[in-house]
Amino acid sequence: MRVISGTAKGRPLKSVPGKGTRPTTDKVKEALFSMIGPYFEGGTALDLYAGTGGLGIEALSRGMEAAVFVDMEQKALDTVRANLKAAKVEAQAEVYRNDAGRALAALEKRGRAFDLVFLDPPYRLKHGDELMMTMAAKNLLKPDAVIVLEHESGYEYPENIPGFSRTRQSVYGETTISIYQYEAALPEVGVSGEEVNDESAN
Repeated sequence: MRVISGTAKGRPLKSVPGKGTRPTTDKVKEALFSMIGPYFEGGTALDLYAGTGGLGIEALSRGMEAAVFVDMEQKALDTVRANLKAAKVEAQAEVYRNDAGRALAALEKRGRAFDLVFLDPPYRLKHGDELMMTMAAKNLLKPDAVIVLEHESGYEYPENIPGFSRTRQSVYGETTISIYQYEAALPEVGVSGEEVNDESAN
């Protein structure tokens, strides 16, 4: 594996030891970033099931200002840190050991919000849509944030998830990439142009 493009182009990335982590292949990664970028002018990314950290590192290389990497496995986090150093982007990164749910709660407490989120949970987990709605409820997403959901091709997520719409989807063998955009709820506006209030007038 390597960084495909940007400031860290060509730098090799380590894999997580063992068979518990399934890194995104360079071919899929290149296709993925051609759909969502390919380059960025700042912004903050969240790599929630970081594994090797390859997706978040690629985003930093292509112009994201900062990225947060989360994983439960210590050997994955060790690999992320080694890869951040190899790509010379460690100063732009935060790395945390936590499960997804607790990580989102902690990020909410810190008042964080993201422009780009990578969700690549183990294929046995089918809760990508729930995680997206949790992020929206916790105000962790900036308006028009992009969610990259990687999942097995035999499983189909809805085209429209409350608060999100799917903008692109591509299949690469056993892997499917579904791209969603966050549609921040706007306050309802009445005919007069004033915001609608649910409370009845006294």
